Amino acid sequence: MSEHVHVVPLHSISVTEADAWHRVVAASMAHDVPAVPPPSPERIQAQLTKPSLNSHRLTWLATGPDGSPVGVAGLRLFTSSGRDHLAELELHVDPAYRRLGTGSLLLSKVVAACRAEDRRSLIVEVAADSPGEAFCERRNFRQALALNHLILRLDQSDEATVLRVAEAEHPGYRLTGWTGTVPDDLAAAFATAKNAMNDMPVGDLDYGTEEWDADRVRAMAQVIADRGDTLLTLAAVHDDGAMAGYTEILLPQGAVTRAQQYDTAVVPAHRGHGLGLWLKTAMVRRLRAEHPRVVEIETDCAEANVHMLAVNHALGFRSYRRTREFQLDVPVG
Repeated sequence: MSEHVHVVPLHSISVTEADAWHRVVAASMAHDVPAVPPPSPERIQAQLTKPSLNSHRLTWLATGPDGSPVGVAGLRLFTSSGRDHLAELELHVDPAYRRLGTGSLLLSKVVAACRAEDRRSLIVEVAADSPGEAFCERRNFRQALALNHLILRLDQSDEATVLRVAEAEHPGYRLTGWTGTVPDDLAAAFATAKNAMNDMPVGDLDYGTEEWDADRVRAMAQVIADRGDTLLTLAAVHDDGAMAGYTEILLPQGAVTRAQQYDTAVVPAHRGHGLGLWLKTAMVRRLRAEHPRVVEIETDCAEANVHMLAVNHALGFRSYRRTREFQLDVPVG
């Protein structure tokens, strides 16, 4: 019963507390999404202790009668104008301690924090048809967005096709790339291109908008570097100097074999020229050349985003799981 569970907020998170968090997350994911590798202890440590961009995090740890960790909750509170109404939830309960009220107790702490922070929208991503989805439905969350997760096996993608698409002529455009922070001469153009993500399909999520400038794109890269990850970017630049589109890949710290797709966007004025497929194919070629230990790329895409799904399928990505974004409308004031 929940009266035997003790929930405490975490502040200056110790190595022991980060290890407890990792144990709960690993047990939860092994049960609910066995095909997804859990984050490493080092990645959890960085997530909990390193600053994030335009947001701050509240965390809670639930322990059982013997003091063992049984559940965790993290709340990301966005702070930038246009998203300061929004909070994002991560909640895990060790399967051995479920149905004892632990999840409900953690959620009550989270909702109280949302009210105190004047957040009207609480969003969470859960695996489709999972215990997390049932938990959300029982607690008045509403499904707002369906996501398709896809995997590209680099050793199974056709090398001749990758070479042909990556080297195809796109008159008026050139490819450029970097690792980490964008070069100064491209920072302003990159920020403008970043704003193209504001028209991505978000279903019924009260997601808000993000406004990018040169300082913010530099700050984002620094946050990623500070937590030990590597960010790779390729961009298509028009002859007039405008950045027409870009794609980003994240390599988590450590001996990584699975890369994570970050943003891919083409600026509206430059759509219809095959730039999205060109960029993503060129990134596959770059990974093969520079990071041969990477054997697969994971991406996610809104099921309503039929154009990007077509680009991914053309490159060889294949669906392997689905998730749902749920939203709780929090009464505030």
